[in-house]
Amino acid sequence: MLTLSDFDYVLPQDRIAQTPAHPRDHSRLMVVNRKHETIDTTNHFYDLPSLLTKNDVLVVNNSKTLPMRTYGTRQSGGKTEVLFVKRLELHSEKEVWEVMTSPGLKPGQEVHFQNTQMHIVCTEDLGYTRKVDVVDYEGSVIEVLHKIGELPTPHYIRKHLDHPEEYQTIYAKPEGSSATPTAGLHFTQSIFDELSKKGIPIIELTLHVGLGTFLPVKTEDIQKHHMHSEWFTLSKKNAEQLNQYKAEGCRIVAVGTTTTRILETCAIVRHDKKDVLTPQTGETSLYLYPPYTFKCVDALITNFHLPKSTLLMLVSAFSEQGKIFHTFKESLIGKAYQQAIKENFRFFSFGDAMVIE
Repeated sequence: MLTLSDFDYVLPQDRIAQTPAHPRDHSRLMVVNRKHETIDTTNHFYDLPSLLTKNDVLVVNNSKTLPMRTYGTRQSGGKTEVLFVKRLELHSEKEVWEVMTSPGLKPGQEVHFQNTQMHIVCTEDLGYTRKVDVVDYEGSVIEVLHKIGELPTPHYIRKHLDHPEEYQTIYAKPEGSSATPTAGLHFTQSIFDELSKKGIPIIELTLHVGLGTFLPVKTEDIQKHHMHSEWFTLSKKNAEQLNQYKAEGCRIVAVGTTTTRILETCAIVRHDKKDVLTPQTGETSLYLYPPYTFKCVDALITNFHLPKSTLLMLVSAFSEQGKIFHTFKESLIGKAYQQAIKENFRFFSFGDAMVIE
């Protein structure tokens, strides 16, 4: 049985990137080849078009991150950080949201926000999060958040964002994420132009990143971890396009773990044993860890992830597909991480990238 400790590694604090590369595509790019078990550290992200072929299809998560982090004051006068995670209900006089608060709120407690009449009332303690009624807002809660909120960068990024657009992908469209699908941060328009010249299609889908992606695993038995659901959509048109490309023998290259989870959620095994994607809109709580046989994704572009995280478990499952997985340290992906540390790669959201093929 795999335990949480099996997915641990030691990372020097100075390897955690506090700012993105400038330009974005000048981050480094590690290439991990599963078949030959090779690790190439010589590329930069701007080399990506030369590493892909016209037989590849790129799939991206186009969700846009909202300024979901706010700071308010409780009736007692204490300051409270509130991260809006997901709207649960919409009524004429109120919106019901799931939020994370620090310090945690108790049922009945209220938080008021400066420069607005909006306030929240805690109605239920959900453990990691709180259920709250949001009242006295003008327009909608989202409209107010655009005025008073800030982009919720991870706790390990200590530097304030002077340019919030740095924490958005350049192709972000529908708003809804509480954190950015960071594998896409490396892309620039020039890279897309080069991919277009090579005839490499880019297919978009949407998963609004929430607790399912960034909530830490607390159970030593990883099978007991509960993955919170996140809203996603894969359109009929795009599902049909991907199925056609797959039938033609193209390689499906997922940009990020969220994209991977959508594709694997929508992949259905038919009676003839050929996997197909079905268009879907809804919630997914798909939790991927070794051993797992991927049905749709053939290659993965991703960042370097936190120890003991569900993201690290997903890339571990992908890198070791078809092999017996013992521990992260002993695996190909574990060796790639150790090589990245040795060669001063930058880690996490603003860090460098890797391609697992």
